Amino acid sequence: MPVNIPRDLPARATLEGEGIFVMSDERARSQDIRPMRIAILNLMPTKEATETQLLRVLGGTPLQVEVSLLHMASHSSRNTPPEHLEAFYATFADVADQYFDGMIVTGAPIERLEFEDVDYWPEMAQILDWSREHVYSTIHICWGAQAALYRHYGVPKYELPQKLSGVFDHRVRRPESPLLRGFDDVLVAPQSRHTDVHAADIEATGAVDVLAIGDDSGVLLAATPDLRQVFITGHPEYDRDTLGREYQRDAEAGMDPALPANYYPEDDPSREPALTWRSHGVLLYANWLNHCVYQRVPFE
Repeated sequence: MPVNIPRDLPARATLEGEGIFVMSDERARSQDIRPMRIAILNLMPTKEATETQLLRVLGGTPLQVEVSLLHMASHSSRNTPPEHLEAFYATFADVADQYFDGMIVTGAPIERLEFEDVDYWPEMAQILDWSREHVYSTIHICWGAQAALYRHYGVPKYELPQKLSGVFDHRVRRPESPLLRGFDDVLVAPQSRHTDVHAADIEATGAVDVLAIGDDSGVLLAATPDLRQVFITGHPEYDRDTLGREYQRDAEAGMDPALPANYYPEDDPSREPALTWRSHGVLLYANWLNHCVYQRVPFE
């Protein structure tokens, strides 16, 4: 939340120069406050786990958030009970005439498919196009980020020789970005994907900035300069055991997966992983809600 200080306080210029958001009494008195309307387009098969992860990081601020959960009408979920979808989810048709302050588009385990081969790609493309007019700021995660970069800017994805899985360090390249306020030089985040997008392709669009990148994991965070479109290739929202559960699932399926990098102590799957990225995930989403949504979106 912003720091409310007198306009002429000497510390004001210093704080503003450091990117700290400060507010005068005049502006504070004129502010109207209402709940932020956030839509979550949940493409993950384990919808209930993803709901919990995202709501946990969204709850890291004092802002009141009103969440609408969406699922694809053109795809039948095999892993989520129909009763759950009926009780808690809407489809795009239900909200197409509405406006949202923010939206989160999750990933999906379909990275190896060409975008046009995904059974719900026509609906996905329609939603991505709609979001540019009906949503003030949208976060796209993992496959959702790749899909949006491809749809909006023609950025291709590339299949990796083996799955990128683990917890990685990412260098903050744009510390002045409101998304990265309060971050140290290194941002820790889990990655879990079979495909990659290249920094050079993103920067060649001339419309998207790379904000954080890892030596071993590539681009983590990118955004348009106006912060209306945010792209996260990894999973700052993951729980402690999410990578482990994915590893066990792949192993049981006979996929012979590599151990998630930098995850198990001494690479021993019998030991509990340390949760080293939660603070970064909470801060990233708090910055998004505050600086990209709350402080910028019109009251109406």
